[in-house]
Amino acid sequence: MRIREHMPDLKASGEWINSREIKTVDLLMGKKPTLIYFWSVSCHLCKGAMPLINQMRNEFKDKLNVISIHTPLNKEDNDLDNIRSEAARFNLTEPLFADQDEILSQTFQVKFVPAYFIFDEKGQLRYFQSGRNGIQTLQRRLNRILKKAES
Repeated sequence: MRIREHMPDLKASGEWINSREIKTVDLLMGKKPTLIYFWSVSCHLCKGAMPLINQMRNEFKDKLNVISIHTPLNKEDNDLDNIRSEAARFNLTEPLFADQDEILSQTFQVKFVPAYFIFDEKGQLRYFQSGRNGIQTLQRRLNRILKKAES
């Protein structure tokens, strides 16, 4: 995905956990920025970032939509019970989609996890990153986008 591209449709085969099906239009109707992050149960870097994602989710709960998308890195990662267990273990309370066929991963062009996408309140991509570094940069960008959305 490229900066300023519109948020893709979130429809794919898979299962929503922690919520009913979320559609892009649902996110845009709230007129709030959206953080979509991709992770996997077999990704240690993803698990290390989850407390910070939870902190941002809790801190900005009235100003930010947060969507979690699990993408498998191997066949064992497709086990829904394992995904649910890890989500509970890491206190993932936001809507979580198990992208078992990797349709959303392909749509978002995710090559590495963790991967983070910040969309503004109009649904335009304003920032993305993937891989091991940059959670502090993600926080700074998110703060900047939230301030702009408030003005």
